[in-house]
Amino acid sequence: MRHYQLIVIGGGPAGLAAAIQAREDGVEDILVLERDHELGGILNQCIHNGFGLHLFQEELTGPAYAERFIDQLKGLGIAYRLNSMVLQLTDRREVSYVNREDGYCQVSADAVILAMGCRERTRGNITIPGTRCAGIYTAGAAQRLLNIEGYMVGKKVVILGSGDIGLIMARRLTLEGAEVEAVVELLPYSGGLTRNIVQCLDDYHIPLYLSHTIVDVRGEERLEQVVVMEVDARRKPIPGTEKVYDCDTLLLSVGLLPENELSQSAGVQMDPVTGGPNVNELMETSIPGVFACGNVVHVHDIVDFVTQEARRAGDGAARLIKGAVEDGSTVQTKPGKGVRYIVPQAVRPSNMGESQTLFFRVTDVFKDKELALYGDDKLLRRIKKRHMAPGEMVMVEVTREQMESCSTLRLEVEG
Repeated sequence: MRHYQLIVIGGGPAGLAAAIQAREDGVEDILVLERDHELGGILNQCIHNGFGLHLFQEELTGPAYAERFIDQLKGLGIAYRLNSMVLQLTDRREVSYVNREDGYCQVSADAVILAMGCRERTRGNITIPGTRCAGIYTAGAAQRLLNIEGYMVGKKVVILGSGDIGLIMARRLTLEGAEVEAVVELLPYSGGLTRNIVQCLDDYHIPLYLSHTIVDVRGEERLEQVVVMEVDARRKPIPGTEKVYDCDTLLLSVGLLPENELSQSAGVQMDPVTGGPNVNELMETSIPGVFACGNVVHVHDIVDFVTQEARRAGDGAARLIKGAVEDGSTVQTKPGKGVRYIVPQAVRPSNMGESQTLFFRVTDVFKDKELALYGDDKLLRRIKKRHMAPGEMVMVEVTREQMESCSTLRLEVEG
């Protein structure tokens, strides 16, 4: 069994950044395993701009953003295998994968970084009633068909869900000549970034119906109509609010699920809210030497934040490999009122720098509120926030001194 210092599962933005950071920290023997035929992950089909604003202070397309890291990975001589499907990960950091060139392989490592990304929720996940006709796609599948394969998925389109990919596809299809009749959202707020609502819907006069859902799909061989209804506060359709749209295509942008079958089979402890592993300040999971980063931990809205988090995982793996991790006291992070989850779920101040970035999402749309930081029920800090929404990641910096003053850290929305 070939042994490596570090194995990275996934060659998307998280895996690339983690591997590069580990190499820069002195880890020489690295293997990246990617199941697709090229590196870059989902970025390869995201041909719109808007990437890199935080990291590079310029607007890049998805492929251009990925290219910078791919070139860096190759320049550093980091080994990678494409078309390689990982079949199993054990709690002893043993990895089994298969590809056409090598066949079935078993490898092991001092550390493993999980960077498998996420997948879309499908029609089966949300149980839309109606016939099983052609013309119903997830937004990401339609994006790949259009941007990579070159196929136009439809001419009259309705989009269910206001996730970022759905919003972006509303604009993309409009530019290709399709008529996007409506974006329908079950919740009373959008699940996407505000900038995407403005740039993809408002600028193209595409209506967004909040607190609405699709209650019926009609069509035999091909989709012909969808029936939309308004919902009440309990998300139940309101009789008499039916709207019928003639359309040949329905796109589903109804959320993403972290890709964690490998994590679960290995015995990694999972967070039931994020759907990803519980991690600490180094992005290490409950299995020693197994780290995780990016959308496999929690779904991000901006790839720059994925890169930031992945660098922390790469640095953490390198520190473990070099025996530079201190096993001190642990502070548990707890979401309070108005906060859905916090990542990381645990922090050892002994391994921190001057501060630790906490990523979190809120439960509702909040305007002109305060974010309160409590350590063991003692108020440590208040931060004014003009706007927070579930579709947008929020970050807060916590100092080492604040972390060392408590055993539990809690974030709440107040005011």
